[in-house]
Amino acid sequence: MSSEPPFQLVDTEPAREKAQRLFERVRNSLMPLLPSDADIRHIGATAVPGCLTKGDLDIVIRVSGKAFHQADALLAGHFVRNDGSIRTAGFSAFEDASSDPHLGIQLTMIGGPHDFFHLFVEALRRSPDLVSEYNTLKLHHEGSDMTVYRAAKDAFIERVLAGHARISDR
Repeated sequence: MSSEPPFQLVDTEPAREKAQRLFERVRNSLMPLLPSDADIRHIGATAVPGCLTKGDLDIVIRVSGKAFHQADALLAGHFVRNDGSIRTAGFSAFEDASSDPHLGIQLTMIGGPHDFFHLFVEALRRSPDLVSEYNTLKLHHEGSDMTVYRAAKDAFIERVLAGHARISDR
């Protein structure tokens, strides 16, 4: 069992509004500091209308390969590294557990192997059926161990992205 609290959903619309306000503040504070090619996006459930959420804010910051190291160093000076996440030459994760809501930031190199967060959100926004399926998965795991929920979520995301790749190949 994980040492984290169990997976719990919150009231969706107030959480989405709170996350959007924090996203705008974070984006506006980081834009002048990051490389000019930075693409800052609100991702995760609070970015998708109708999607159930645990109420946190996830942001992806996409930068070119040449700007990745600079952006990584800048974010490390402002946020704590997420030690529970992988770190590669094209991906790093940060968090701010003291923000309300909890903030997670994923830094990805555009075109790199971890540059997919925005694709998942775009797929959900295009498909009410996928949102419904994702919500069913979340409801099924409410109150369960966070590790178990994350494994199920990861499998769902992989399946959605595999479908996205097939659509993109056409």
